[in-house]
Amino acid sequence: MSDTTPSVPGPADDPEVARLRAAAEAAEAELRLARARADLAAAEAAAAKARAAAGGDAAPTPAPAPADTPAPAAPDTPAPAAPDTPAPAAPDAPLTDALVATVAAGYAGTAPALDLGVLVNGGPVASVPVRIPLAMTNRHGLVAGATGTGKTRTLQLLAEQLSANGVPVFAADIKGDLSGVAAPGVSSEKLLARTSALGQEWTPRAYPTEFYALGDDAASGIPVRATVSGFGPLLLSRVLGLNATQESSLGLVFHYADEKGLALVDLSDLRAVLTFLTSDEGKSELKDLGGLSGATAGVILRELVAFSAAGADTFFGEPELDVTAFLRTTAQGEGIVSLLEVPHVASRPELYSTFLMYLLAELYEVLPEVGDLDKPKLVFFFDEAHLLFREASKAFLAAITQTVRLIRSKGVGVFFVTQTPKDVPGDVLAQLGSRVQHALRAFTPDDATALRASVRTYPASGYDLERVLQELGTGEAIVTVMDERGVPTPVAWTRLFAPRASMSPIPAVDLAAAVSASPLFAQYGTPIDRESAREILAARMQAATEAREAAERAKQAAATEAEYAKQQAAIDKAHAEAQKKAQREYDRLLKSTAAPRSRSSAPTSPLDDLLGRGSTKTILGGVIRGIFGTGRRR
Repeated sequence: MSDTTPSVPGPADDPEVARLRAAAEAAEAELRLARARADLAAAEAAAAKARAAAGGDAAPTPAPAPADTPAPAAPDTPAPAAPDTPAPAAPDAPLTDALVATVAAGYAGTAPALDLGVLVNGGPVASVPVRIPLAMTNRHGLVAGATGTGKTRTLQLLAEQLSANGVPVFAADIKGDLSGVAAPGVSSEKLLARTSALGQEWTPRAYPTEFYALGDDAASGIPVRATVSGFGPLLLSRVLGLNATQESSLGLVFHYADEKGLALVDLSDLRAVLTFLTSDEGKSELKDLGGLSGATAGVILRELVAFSAAGADTFFGEPELDVTAFLRTTAQGEGIVSLLEVPHVASRPELYSTFLMYLLAELYEVLPEVGDLDKPKLVFFFDEAHLLFREASKAFLAAITQTVRLIRSKGVGVFFVTQTPKDVPGDVLAQLGSRVQHALRAFTPDDATALRASVRTYPASGYDLERVLQELGTGEAIVTVMDERGVPTPVAWTRLFAPRASMSPIPAVDLAAAVSASPLFAQYGTPIDRESAREILAARMQAATEAREAAERAKQAAATEAEYAKQQAAIDKAHAEAQKKAQREYDRLLKSTAAPRSRSSAPTSPLDDLLGRGSTKTILGGVIRGIFGTGRRR
């Protein structure tokens, strides 16, 4: 029906139909504009090749148009319809002009966006940019690719543009390469040749950056610590490698500590609780917990001791970092790039990945619901994501999936960075809206299987992806994202732009200076050791020990007193027996030396018995005479 045909009342007048018609007409106009731009780009490329063959300037700048050549249409002027038969593509170009126009229309838009690069179709097509709408970066994403294919540089490119658009960024700096974000890039002939070919207006610059470190490595960054209670039993079980039974038992220990007011600040606090529960004083309370055996508590305690011996004690404690520090912007409105420096991740991979998950979970807990925003509050890059999911329990994977699904409504976007999409569980992949896939390798049968599985996850395109994914050069990727309306964009072979900041690590001296100058260092640089479960239980056990020792002393004293009384009674008894025996012997001697008694019935005195009656009279008579002198009278 032509535009001049009068409308007939009916379903055609429905507002929804009118809206769809308008959308279709707008899409058709965008398609015509994209085709015109593609034709212009092809003409420019052909002219550049002709000049190069003639020995002229090989730069991509088009030659001045002849006087009789119509000027290009102004941006506000509708582009002329593309010819029915597009110009023949280059022999090595995988996409036809029609497909190129489809890609251009898919990534066209007026809303703020992050520029990833330009389409590659035998060569870079500078007129077809590949972009991610800024509002869609909180729909999560994946950056994948084999080692050395450019994942880190892609992460840096995204982080720089997010910061420039006022969006804070958090990322883990595995090898130290990302620290260069804090310093301007260095120009080189090779770099300028690449950016010129892509039509990128490259200028060096630095971005506001904060450096963090796990534990007390203040030279590497502001210490990031967590309390054991804040970390929680699920994440700690993941770090310790506990099975499902031990994990549930650890949850009971956390519940017990919470009920008893025992603050679990560091690992020594948790060890103290477990030691108490397995001691004589805590056995009764261990029974009250139910479902926690002494053997299981012993296993958890041994794992904690080994974990602490590996140096994990420094990651738990206070002051605990307030994760809202990652949401800061500068006075100029630029987002601050927060880099977690973890150069020794290989020695503690589970701790690193689980700690990042803890930070993400904390963000989910503290941030309010905001729904869909024009730009996210924070974009969180989860590097080496395969470490997070490797050998993870079902409960842990369920917690990750739930967090990723729900944190979008808190204004946080999450990008997982790993080597292959198969490293990320399907339930998590289903939540990701953007995908930047660098080259994959297929050196083994397992690699080939993973490659085919990755190819099947892409929508239909004009590429032989199984071949293209192995042929991508460094700094190239297969990209598909969500457009402004939330619709997946066409698959695009993309040559990525170069970051503007330095792509080399900054010197250690500069990094240490940046850390010490941070206002957060004064707040989090010095650890705090307040009274917690270890001190409380130590006091209880000390009191119990003293009470037990006092009871033992009292018992010993009572036993000693009883023994003394027993011995004293025996001594008294023996003494009494000796006295009785002596008395009996004395009586016997008296009897044996006494004179014979008369048969008188009158009793005699003992003296008479001893000396005899006659002798007594003689002696007494002599004594009397001597005294009274009566002996001289005759």
